[in-house]
Amino acid sequence: MIVTLTANPSMDRTVELVSALVRGGVQRASSASAQAAGKGVNVSRALVAAGVPTLAVLPGDAADPVVLGLLEAGLPHRALPVGQPLRSNITLAEPDGTTTKVNEPGPVLTAEHQRLLAATTVAASSGAAWAVLAGSLPPGVDAGFYAALTVQLRRELGDAAPRIAVDTSGEPLRALFAAGRASAPDLIKPNAEELAELTSLGSEAEFEADPRFAATAARSLVDSGTGAVLATLGARGAVLVTRDGAWLATHPPVAARSTVGAGDSSLAGYLLAHSRGASAPDCLRQAVAHGSAAVSLPGSTIPTVEQTAPASVTVVEL
Repeated sequence: MIVTLTANPSMDRTVELVSALVRGGVQRASSASAQAAGKGVNVSRALVAAGVPTLAVLPGDAADPVVLGLLEAGLPHRALPVGQPLRSNITLAEPDGTTTKVNEPGPVLTAEHQRLLAATTVAASSGAAWAVLAGSLPPGVDAGFYAALTVQLRRELGDAAPRIAVDTSGEPLRALFAAGRASAPDLIKPNAEELAELTSLGSEAEFEADPRFAATAARSLVDSGTGAVLATLGARGAVLVTRDGAWLATHPPVAARSTVGAGDSSLAGYLLAHSRGASAPDCLRQAVAHGSAAVSLPGSTIPTVEQTAPASVTVVEL
């Protein structure tokens, strides 16, 4: 079982444009779609498609369109009522694969909402293989929420605690390392921008241009207490750094349709391979295969295993 927590879920609306976006102009769309989403929800979608047991934990009233969307999709979930509508995010996708996102802030979660969300995640995670804490935090939630929940999971569950993966950015990402090893997760999945923001050892452009440099920065986070860093580098693939080594994985170029959900798919690919006992390099291989497949699909579509091509991924040790 893999439990995911999406603290700030959304209804992701994607509009595919006929031509390049022109600021201030009138745009024509070739299609539009909507899907209940959020980083943790997207990871759970990919796991369900691969036959891996999962439970998505999220805030949301029973009649909220996001929760109804999960019911319609048959995605196992536990939604906690908050008495407010969940947010909608809008993605404008241009023909060349360029995407522009407008993300709403989400509902304000009270201290009691936060306590129940954390308690539900802990209860659901007992004996699970992984707990995935993913996405932005909604208004009213302290930046240290994921760090505190990481500590809570380990303290309350003890030997029954799962491995913990976190995919977030900004202050919530930095807070994971503020309390030292106690709050450092077993896995983090930054992109190049987030890796630069967290380590201050280089820039997004420098890390994407030089994966070895990115691996060096990721190594500093492993030295600070996290078990592994899966850093996605856009078209340059991804690097994985653990206490046992570092690897780079690349995929042949794909025709990009949308980058939305690519990082979530990469994390899901890693967890899927890990749940099947794969080695670290092969977990990275499936991560890049999932991420590349997601880029080739429209909107926030999450690929199935059958749509990925791990055999096309090249993995080298750094």
